[in-house]
Amino acid sequence: MTAALATDRETGDPDRMTTLASPLLDPANGLLDDRQRAVVQRVSDAERAHILALPSNDPLDEKLRHRVRATGPELFGQPAAIRATLQLNATTLDAIADRLAGGVRRVVLVGCGDSLAVMVAARDALEGMLGVPCEPVQSLEFAYYQSRLADPDTAVVALSSSGETTRTVEALLAAQHRGSYTVAITNTAGSTLQTEASVALKIEATRVGWPTQSSTAALALLLELAIRVGERRVPAAAAELRAAFDALPDLMTDELNRLDPVVAAIAEHEVAAGVRHVLFSGGGPNLATAIVGAAKVKECTTLHATEIQVEEYHHYNSQKADEPLVLFAPAGPCVPRAVDTARDALRWGGRLYVVTSEAERAFGDCGGQVIALPNVPESLSPLLYLLPAQLVGYHLGLCSYDAAAAGG
Repeated sequence: MTAALATDRETGDPDRMTTLASPLLDPANGLLDDRQRAVVQRVSDAERAHILALPSNDPLDEKLRHRVRATGPELFGQPAAIRATLQLNATTLDAIADRLAGGVRRVVLVGCGDSLAVMVAARDALEGMLGVPCEPVQSLEFAYYQSRLADPDTAVVALSSSGETTRTVEALLAAQHRGSYTVAITNTAGSTLQTEASVALKIEATRVGWPTQSSTAALALLLELAIRVGERRVPAAAAELRAAFDALPDLMTDELNRLDPVVAAIAEHEVAAGVRHVLFSGGGPNLATAIVGAAKVKECTTLHATEIQVEEYHHYNSQKADEPLVLFAPAGPCVPRAVDTARDALRWGGRLYVVTSEAERAFGDCGGQVIALPNVPESLSPLLYLLPAQLVGYHLGLCSYDAAAAGG
């Protein structure tokens, strides 16, 4: 039985919840040993207590308002968090790069929520530099359905900012049980994920607001790891990424300052228009950007938000009239299909915002608002493109609260 919530049977009180057992806790399946099962149970109990302390979905909930407001300074602090994180982990990154460059057959990238999006964002760079499949997998899916294929030739990289996300801990323990090389990435020293992994990388980020730094700093770690492996395996290809990557923190600072008023104006317009649902789309590494954009809207506001891959947009009636679409399409193979997506967004009567590269001209006659970002290699672009995605959620949160407080 998968982890689920059940009403307390004796009281019938939905506020007194218990967590049903994970299938990995069943000794009969042999997926974990006794010690590992005890670890999972402890982490699951603690995670449930944390969930019950989260803000409500009331737009005037002061706890929600406080967390949205705290997101802004952390969002702008991302370049500094990336620099600090890379400096802290330099020696460990070299050790992991040596191990991966020495030969693995497969890399599995596990996480939940924003952490899974980070893995999607890093995949292209990792595969290009490692030369082996690097598959992002949702933690539950790997732990319960795919871990049986893990072996000593598999590396499993698990990301959880708290280091206590139950399904991610389970995924790492299942891989460990199969003899895989396990790498933890976490914001929390001494966390379960860190102590259980073969080796761990530590994110230097704050999380008073909704997650921003913990995502981009983790992505920077994975991109740096990819480049370091590439410097050992394919030096010429890695050199191109190295030059662009090292310039990104300064570029992010410039773009945050430039984009902030632009996105604030978009959010104000959307709230005034009565927005109820925001659609995000992207492909390749920037499918992750769409995922994070939708997540920030859901965290910072009471609005609905959905991400959809650019090709999948066209296989359904995906966008309704008067809905906004934020489309992330840097120069790369997805651009022609993204152009189709942009045109269809307006054909369906929606509003359109396209985030693309300065050098990309394909969206010039599509209509809608185009936001141009500096040209960077597509495999590194999520570090820049995540910024407007995060800003959309943040500013919609601020505007939505002001509207609710004014009775709008």
